[in-house]
Amino acid sequence: MDPFLVLLHSVSAGLSRNELTDIKFLCQNYVSKRKLECVQSGLDLFSVLLEQNELDSQNTELLRELLVSLRRQDLLRLLDNFEAGATSRAAPEEQDLHAAFDIICEHVGKDWRRLARQLKVSDSKIDAIEVKYPRNLTEQVRESLRVWKNAQREDAVVSHLVGALRACRLNLVADLVEEAEQARALGNSGDSGSNIVSQMSWDSDAPSSTSF
Repeated sequence: MDPFLVLLHSVSAGLSRNELTDIKFLCQNYVSKRKLECVQSGLDLFSVLLEQNELDSQNTELLRELLVSLRRQDLLRLLDNFEAGATSRAAPEEQDLHAAFDIICEHVGKDWRRLARQLKVSDSKIDAIEVKYPRNLTEQVRESLRVWKNAQREDAVVSHLVGALRACRLNLVADLVEEAEQARALGNSGDSGSNIVSQMSWDSDAPSSTSF
């Protein structure tokens, strides 16, 4: 089964009836009243959100928002694990970006608003993020980065984040991001080298086909 559908099944199974009622209420801006009345389980709700393109494996923000509102750290860990797995399957550039996000979320703290403005995130969106995650600084930082990434699309690269961090005089964080990117590049290079060496070793061990 698709890993994202496995995640949705697990989340649905972990929801109590009261929690289902709570997230149905939170989804009123996304799902019509008539459809919500037909929802009897978390999977029912997620199916509707999938059909309406409000939720998919590359767009988990709404699911995270719902789980944060329920304060279900156990289910949030399932989502984190899914996203970590998706990152490992992503292109190297995407992996670098996710790694940079993690570093920024850990180290930027209350300076995230300044960084968000440097990344051209509007004040109205910054205000909306604060309302969305009023007591969760880490999610405020991560959401601001998601907004920037969604706006920039293919132009969302680590070098832009580093430039914005340095413009905000967050040089230590910028250094950490660059060091992590370089370490990942060296690791990928080492893996490629190991594969080449292994292939050369295999070739050298193979029986010679030369006739005497």
